[in-house]
Amino acid sequence: MNKSLKKSLQTVLPIVLGAFVLYFVYRDYDFSRIGEVLLYEVSWDWMALSLLFGILSHVFRGLRWEQTLRPLGEHPPKSNCIDAIFISYAANLIIPRMGELTRCGVLNKADGVNFSKALGTVVTERIIDGACVLLITAVTFLLQMPIFIRFFNETGTKVPSWSHLLSTPWSYVTLFCIIGAAFLLYYIIKVFGLPRKVKALFWGMWKGVLSIGKVDNPPLFVLYTILIWVSYLLHFYLAFFCFDFSADLGILAGLVMFVGGTFAVIVPTPNGAGPWHFAVITMMMLYGISAADAATFALIVHAIQTLLVIILGIWGWLRLSIK
Repeated sequence: MNKSLKKSLQTVLPIVLGAFVLYFVYRDYDFSRIGEVLLYEVSWDWMALSLLFGILSHVFRGLRWEQTLRPLGEHPPKSNCIDAIFISYAANLIIPRMGELTRCGVLNKADGVNFSKALGTVVTERIIDGACVLLITAVTFLLQMPIFIRFFNETGTKVPSWSHLLSTPWSYVTLFCIIGAAFLLYYIIKVFGLPRKVKALFWGMWKGVLSIGKVDNPPLFVLYTILIWVSYLLHFYLAFFCFDFSADLGILAGLVMFVGGTFAVIVPTPNGAGPWHFAVITMMMLYGISAADAATFALIVHAIQTLLVIILGIWGWLRLSIK
């Protein structure tokens, strides 16, 4: 398979997967409702506050990243690290999971930061963030176990129901999401499993991984990590207050849907489009929100949050270009 075809597939397949799931989820939805909701029902004050925390999550991630680069002898400006984060999230909209490589390349070009060392710090970040996700998931599962059990039952992911995996339409969506995640894992193993060519890359990455033990202010690193995940949660949870039908949902409901959405975006689609909608809509319905209202919430919130990612990506690219 030639390189151009592979690159095309990397871009097209995630879009096709996301489009399939979106079509399935919204095949009976009345899109004429969107304009009225945007004009007369959305509380834009709450939406602005939600978006502020979306921006802060990127800012804190950029500040934390700069802190892990310092022990490696790399000293890019904090503002450049933040701009690189903005660009990386926008890059994920084009090719899912390319953002990690993109931000390392951006700092390499802008400040001469060693690419492999920077990538190593990103690996470390992902390990730490993965641990945070597991911790948040465990706490949320214990607090809202009945809701998760109902979700597993209705999406065909409960272990006893695997023999009837394709017995419900929603199970098809779950299956396609699992297949998509499996292809992503295969691609990562294939790319980074090449012999010889990546020896220097992995050595630099290993140095980057070890940088976590050499940060000059560990409490600040922990604080940044907490602020990143609190900002992520508030970015999603505050969107509840933008709509009358979801304003009464509590923080526990927000945690459940936040966890569900976090795992949904593992599926390689642009900004989790499709699987994220599927997870959020299904969980909102478990809390008594109608299917139409849940679909409206997911569609509007995801679209506005994606627009924010695009705007921040353009902003970061312009700032670095001017510099």
